[in-house]
Amino acid sequence: MLRKLRQKIIDILHSGSGQNERPFLKKHNESNIPGLFIIGDLAGAPVIKYAMAQGHDVIEHIAALPGALGGGDGDLLDVVIIGGGAAGLNAALQANERGMKSVVLEKEKIANTIENFPEGKWVYAEPDTQPPKGKLWLDGATKEDLIQKWHQIIDENRLDIRKEEGVERVEKKDGIFHLKTSKGEYRSKRVVLATGQRGNPRKLNVPGEDQRHVYHRLYSPRKYKDENILVIGGGNSAVEAAITLSEQNKVYLSYRKGEFGRIFKDNERELNEQIAAGKIEPIFHSEITQFDEKAATLKINRGSSDESRTIPCHHAFVLIGADVPRRFLKSLGLKMENEWEGSLLRSALLTLVGFIGLSIFGVKFGGSASFLGVNLSFLPEWSGLLIWALSLAGLIRFGIKGDRFAWLGFSFFVWYTIYGAKVGGGEEFWPYKNWGYKFLSFFNRPWSFWYTIIYTSLMTFFGLEAVKRWGLDRKDKFQIWRYVSLISFQWIFFFLIPEYLFQSAVEHQWVGERLASDPQFAEQAWRSYGIVYAWPLFFYTFFYDPHQVWIVWGVLLTFVVIPVFVLFFGKRYCSWICGCGGLAETFGDRWRHLAPKGKTSIKWEWMSMAVLIFAAVVTVLMLVKDIYGAVRGSAELGINIYRIYADVWLVGILPVTLYPFFGGKVWCRYWCPLAKLMHLQSKWFTKLKWSRFKIVANDKCIGCYECSRNCQVGIDVMNYALKQNVLDNETSSCIGCGICVTVCPMDTLSFGKPLEVASDGHVKLAA
Repeated sequence: MLRKLRQKIIDILHSGSGQNERPFLKKHNESNIPGLFIIGDLAGAPVIKYAMAQGHDVIEHIAALPGALGGGDGDLLDVVIIGGGAAGLNAALQANERGMKSVVLEKEKIANTIENFPEGKWVYAEPDTQPPKGKLWLDGATKEDLIQKWHQIIDENRLDIRKEEGVERVEKKDGIFHLKTSKGEYRSKRVVLATGQRGNPRKLNVPGEDQRHVYHRLYSPRKYKDENILVIGGGNSAVEAAITLSEQNKVYLSYRKGEFGRIFKDNERELNEQIAAGKIEPIFHSEITQFDEKAATLKINRGSSDESRTIPCHHAFVLIGADVPRRFLKSLGLKMENEWEGSLLRSALLTLVGFIGLSIFGVKFGGSASFLGVNLSFLPEWSGLLIWALSLAGLIRFGIKGDRFAWLGFSFFVWYTIYGAKVGGGEEFWPYKNWGYKFLSFFNRPWSFWYTIIYTSLMTFFGLEAVKRWGLDRKDKFQIWRYVSLISFQWIFFFLIPEYLFQSAVEHQWVGERLASDPQFAEQAWRSYGIVYAWPLFFYTFFYDPHQVWIVWGVLLTFVVIPVFVLFFGKRYCSWICGCGGLAETFGDRWRHLAPKGKTSIKWEWMSMAVLIFAAVVTVLMLVKDIYGAVRGSAELGINIYRIYADVWLVGILPVTLYPFFGGKVWCRYWCPLAKLMHLQSKWFTKLKWSRFKIVANDKCIGCYECSRNCQVGIDVMNYALKQNVLDNETSSCIGCGICVTVCPMDTLSFGKPLEVASDGHVKLAA
């Protein structure tokens, strides 16, 4: 039972990895093994120019480390580079430039991925705005010209490249790496892994797949003529292969789904032309069950039943993508970035024991030491503090050893404490009941004040870090201004005004003598959060005796200002203004790639609609309870439920606990009622063709997945880009943060007018 529960939890937590799981990397692309660095495709370099830059930069970093050059015995290398692609070659050239003793080990051919491109395929040198780093040449060219130029550079620089020598084992002993290959052994101070993942083609694992006429790459398509050829797959590689092969052959294109949903517009157009000409026959909802000598058997799903069909084929190409070489990476001792290892039960028990310890300790400050009805007050207070310290030390110890459940328990402990005590004196959650709020209040300032200090500090520190990461490093003014906006709103509207400026405005009568002398207004500083927070995010806008000023502004903000903002900017309130979204975009930014992805994660978004409906019902009950006494009990019950479960658990404890494991937008995406209200408004404006918010794509998408990987709300942005479909709030919950635009290496995405395809096939801006 516990094992099944653990697996279900892991499945949910692992959903953020999407389709391109990567090794865990620290600063300077160093893996969890000190001295072993990963660059290129495996490290998230989506284009050749980025891979080259990683190769150059990692060698520059290694060269600056103590003892990087020489100092060892004769056969000890400074660095071994595994993989002879763009990243590995540029690293080798830079190592050579730095005078480092190095070897490149390549299990196949130099630049094997590019060698495997179809004949004459054009290799782009995007992005144009970034000059290439290092000595490896790169410019737009055919694959043949590029490979020729690279071989020339290799010869000129006398690089030591051992081709067809795959690495079988890497071990680190006494600070030295020992590598065993198919041809020999090597010793090195450091290792740079640049193997990529395209050399690990995905397989069907069906009978006959190992036959000589079944391939997992297409090398020379024009050598096949007047033959029956079967292509399996539904991505751009499979479709492009089918189109090229159909020029001289009859092609059957088998795909397990009902449509080609992730292909370029140009590929879709050419494919439809070849289908119409009878040169390609698509077979949807089909799966290969067996390959024979000159045929293949397919199982075709017809809805209520399956049909078997035999396809004649002289050759078959299985082009269904590539897998991360997980087995090889794990054999090296490498850790994957969203890997869930450790003990769920142990972590849960350690967390619980820590709370029990605090319950015992809290007796000293007015609490009651009890757990499940058992009175523990006979234990000395110091023992409770010791139990708490040991349990947290245990979580940290196991976390450092790789137990992510331990870090989950530690994160929950921290944020449960912060929000569980913040509820208010006498209302704290166990084990802080009757003492937590007072204990955490310092220098005559309540815990709620210090909570705001912590919140603002986190947003500022990590916000400046995000400004550097997305704005300054990438020279992106949009992101600079976005983070400046978030930090500024937090400081001004969510800290300075409610904590200081409101009182000053009343004291010095900046709001006018009448308002300043009105106690109903003057004593409600907490309502100043409602200057920017609209109902139902600021849930108490219209009740608990608000001054008329707050009621009028609350109505205008919620039902006029926000809808107008949404009309022009979609849900950018979440990524430019909101403090809740601000913490997610700053403190949660470093984990944005872990946001849940896929259709299931999108279905979970129904929860925010449920919270919105509940908030609306409770608000109505609160507004009419003085008129209709019969609803008073329901209103009070409803607001208590909302206060505890929405304002504490769903806004605070759960989402912030999950930031390092689920990305930052847990509350905003799954529970925030204002985000849902804005989504409904934006969706309606879009359907009416009034909305001015959209993200559009040109025809340059290469399917690198960076946009989808970095989307905090789990949108499959790449799918929109591939099809050149408009991304708006009619079909997605986009918050307009623009990170997908920022990370795109091909400048495919932009905010603006939609694109139309003219009759001649050219893309143009819509009127």
